[in-house]
Amino acid sequence: MFIEPLLVTIAFIFGATFFIAEFYEPERSYFPVSLIAGISVAYFFLVVLPEISERLPEYPLHLTLLEYLFVLIGFAFIHVSEKVILQRVESKSQKKVRKLMNMENNLEAVEDNIENIVSEELMHEELDEFALRDLARVLKSLHDQGSQIRTDIGDLKVKIHDHITEEFGNLRFFTNFSYHFLIGLILVNLILVDLVSAILFYFFAFFRTVIQNQSSSKYKVFTDLDIEIDMQETRIQKTLLASAALVGMVVDFIVDLVYEINLEVLYILFSFTSGVILYTIVREVLPEKEKGNPIFFLAGVVGFTIIILTINIFVVIL
Repeated sequence: MFIEPLLVTIAFIFGATFFIAEFYEPERSYFPVSLIAGISVAYFFLVVLPEISERLPEYPLHLTLLEYLFVLIGFAFIHVSEKVILQRVESKSQKKVRKLMNMENNLEAVEDNIENIVSEELMHEELDEFALRDLARVLKSLHDQGSQIRTDIGDLKVKIHDHITEEFGNLRFFTNFSYHFLIGLILVNLILVDLVSAILFYFFAFFRTVIQNQSSSKYKVFTDLDIEIDMQETRIQKTLLASAALVGMVVDFIVDLVYEINLEVLYILFSFTSGVILYTIVREVLPEKEKGNPIFFLAGVVGFTIIILTINIFVVIL
């Protein structure tokens, strides 16, 4: 299969910009989380889903209601994977921490009761010195036990945090690498088939990468244990993630020389990773409960929608 040098050049320029955006990302400026959430939601519903609908070869089992089956599978996969990690990793340590926290609460309640008794005793004209000394010794013992329990809780939380962060990091690396690798594969195939569609696909995918890099990587995994993880890649992981789109392009060019990859099959895989994207938006990007600013969210949705409409109108005119 002959591939024009110009198309190869365009593809690798696209790949190089992905590498720069991922590897040389500036220090996080943290756009308002609601703004990022609005843009992410608009991106998914106005870019990802229409792209899947247009490119998917046929509905699974020829049923229209299964059009986004692979999106659902991707969403379910990442949700179940996270739940397994949260419930299985350091499960004994989690139980022990919760048990220690209950003990700490009980000790504090006992200490409060004893302190109330001491206060009442001090109000009496005739003080029982022996009773007060016994109560003081008990309080001292309870304080010592409480300090030891808090130390044990802190050590166990660090252990849980480190293990969970490692497992989550590996899962997140796998999903992000797969997503960008598929972006590279799809971009090359689109460039060879329809350059305008390829440019639009690149623009939206690149924009999502830039926005994602501006979002906070910290979030709580156990609200009752007050454990927060920070998803930071190692230098090697960062390099591999930044190179994922380029690697996908190189693999596609090599394979295309021997056997042409079916673009529709790639979109089935892309549907799966899109489900992962949707879960990430719901789980990590959308502000929880009372948090967030609805004005910023609407600004993100409306603003990005206008951008998408403007670009598509411009393409139609051309």
